[in-house]
Amino acid sequence: MSSIFHRGLSDQLIPDGFDLFDYAYALSRWSSSAMQEAFPPESSPGFARILKSREVIVLGFGAMIGWSWVLMTGYWVTNAGSLGTLIAFASGGLAIALIGLTYSELASAMPLAGGEHVYTHRGLGAGWSFVCTWALLMAYLNVCLFEAVALPTAVEYLAPQIRIGVLWELFGAPVDLGFVLIGSVAALLVTWVNVLGIKTAARLQTAAIALILLCGIVLVTGAVSFGSLENARPWIAEPATGILTVLIMVPALLVGFDVIPQSAEEIDLPPARIGTLLLVSVFLAVAWYGLMGFSVAMALDAPALAVGSMATGDAATRTWGHPAAGALLVLGGIAGILTSWNAFVIGGSRVLFALAESGFVPAVFARLHPRYRTPWVGIAAIGLSSCLAPLLGRTVLVWMINAGSFATMIAYLFVPLAFLALRRKEPHMPRPFRIRRPRLVGGSAIVLAVALLSAFLPGSPSALVWPYEWAMILLWAVLGLVLFIRYRWILRYGSRHRRSALEAARPTTEHRH
Repeated sequence: MSSIFHRGLSDQLIPDGFDLFDYAYALSRWSSSAMQEAFPPESSPGFARILKSREVIVLGFGAMIGWSWVLMTGYWVTNAGSLGTLIAFASGGLAIALIGLTYSELASAMPLAGGEHVYTHRGLGAGWSFVCTWALLMAYLNVCLFEAVALPTAVEYLAPQIRIGVLWELFGAPVDLGFVLIGSVAALLVTWVNVLGIKTAARLQTAAIALILLCGIVLVTGAVSFGSLENARPWIAEPATGILTVLIMVPALLVGFDVIPQSAEEIDLPPARIGTLLLVSVFLAVAWYGLMGFSVAMALDAPALAVGSMATGDAATRTWGHPAAGALLVLGGIAGILTSWNAFVIGGSRVLFALAESGFVPAVFARLHPRYRTPWVGIAAIGLSSCLAPLLGRTVLVWMINAGSFATMIAYLFVPLAFLALRRKEPHMPRPFRIRRPRLVGGSAIVLAVALLSAFLPGSPSALVWPYEWAMILLWAVLGLVLFIRYRWILRYGSRHRRSALEAARPTTEHRH
């Protein structure tokens, strides 16, 4: 299979028709003059390289650890069993790790903001790069919007009185004023933290991760001290196919390691270390999910799991004999929402930056703040969208996050393709983190990405909902097509000067360095 994909990455795989996507770059330099007249370029020299190993780890790990480890552990154990949950996460983690290996090599070879956009542009060309990055932007944006609704939902568990009054209902989901206020204020705070700089965002990430680890220690020590292995039976639930029910959820839970390549220009480490830390973050997230699931299984027997509403909180309360322990676990879940939200604002704004640098979106998104050296326009745009998200209600945003997960799998397919293409086209490119057996790893990553994509297609138990979730994907694709057509039209009628400027804007390892 790997040899088929390797051979397919010749010119036959990328038909000449997609060379037209190169015209997309014309917009950047034709429209940039007008855009920059309204928004003059800043004097900032570029991104600040300040992230060290600890901050890189908490960025990737925090992106993958959200609210699910608090909310969903009872579901996993009930459906798969205690050992079955570990099997599901180990298997899903292996699949993501194979895809992550291709990211690691590419991130070390091309440590530039934008990650996937840079790799696919160099390996597959401008057209496929736009498809990949546009899909990724949808995924990142949808996560940020969803977190603005998930946060007040989590807060309600601790303070039910936050409900003020229903404004309206949308697709059966009530939109409460209290939820809107909490979600919008939190969006403003996360936005402001990110505008202040990557170092400030990393400090927020580190503080939240510290709280999460404290909660994990409370849960694990309680389960070991006061729980029982007898509670963890059955090791594998009946039917054993319940493991598959959990397995198909794992890739979506591990989305987020790719925010590390997005911020590569802000990492002050040897390039090879970036690839290593990416894999370490995936391993830590898999270990965390598995450990939390097994601890809950030891703490709660089957009847307790069946009646509980939030298994980790219930497990901590039962083992320690005090509701404060359960409340602490919920606080850890809130911290997880913040780490995920914060990481995807970082990732999404850097994706916008890369698209603007290449000319696919208005050049204003490539502006860096003169003092904080952050892509503040993209951060502000994501923040404003997040402020408005609670007005849509939970149902719409669940559809959006599912559609975004599908879009993420598209990116996870294109990166291994670019990985193999570059191994063929540029075998002598410096690769500080170099993978052995690239055909086997790249081909396996492609097969796994296709398998993950198929889980969203009709006929699968986790298929996207028609027409709502598919309509969101279609609308996003149409918007991308409109942008592409506009860029191509501008290129065709643009000046020769703009074409020359366009060539200088293409992302390479030398660009901006």
